[in-house]
Amino acid sequence: MIRLLLADDQPLLRLGYRMVLDAEPDLTVVAEAGTGREALVEVRRHNPDVVLMDVRMPEMDGIAATAEITRTAPQTKVIILTTFQLDEYVFAGLRSGAAGFLLKDVEPPALVAAIRAVAGGEAALSPQVTRTMLDAVADALPDPRTEAERRRITQALTARELEVLGLVASGMTNPEIAAHLFLSEGTVKVHIGRILAKLELRDRVQIVILAYRAGLIG
Repeated sequence: MIRLLLADDQPLLRLGYRMVLDAEPDLTVVAEAGTGREALVEVRRHNPDVVLMDVRMPEMDGIAATAEITRTAPQTKVIILTTFQLDEYVFAGLRSGAAGFLLKDVEPPALVAAIRAVAGGEAALSPQVTRTMLDAVADALPDPRTEAERRRITQALTARELEVLGLVASGMTNPEIAAHLFLSEGTVKVHIGRILAKLELRDRVQIVILAYRAGLIG
């Protein structure tokens, strides 16, 4: 079972999330919190696998709470849920150690899939958030589509690794990539691990940014 903590200052929203998530056979909500500080207390008490974290909460906001959780309870993954699609929230959330960032209007199946992905060690970024992130970093990059960058990637990776990189950059999860390429999820994880090592990247978010910078995605 994937054990969940719901952190949101609106009880009705927490109730809605609980109804959706508790209906899944492999998910269970073990605790709720209405403030960032309460979320920290409940994480220490229940040791959940995944926290669904609102951004704007009293006492301590979701970004600060996420940073504290990732510092003191690194085994607990945090997905930030917000109505705001603003750059500062996206980047502050990712810098704080969040494993995912979704908008609150996400459809239930996508939310459930994101929770499972994050619990399995993947990142979860909605397409809207990914586009916001790419648009924000584009102007800061010295030359977004240099041939040298593209050549460095293509020389470092095998043909299969390049294929996997493109699918990761397009937003596919490991199970989706496995199904698309007719591979096992374990094989996909091995390919991603090699991509990260060869290109000296930290996580899937950096794969997306690098692929954009090299002109491998538009």
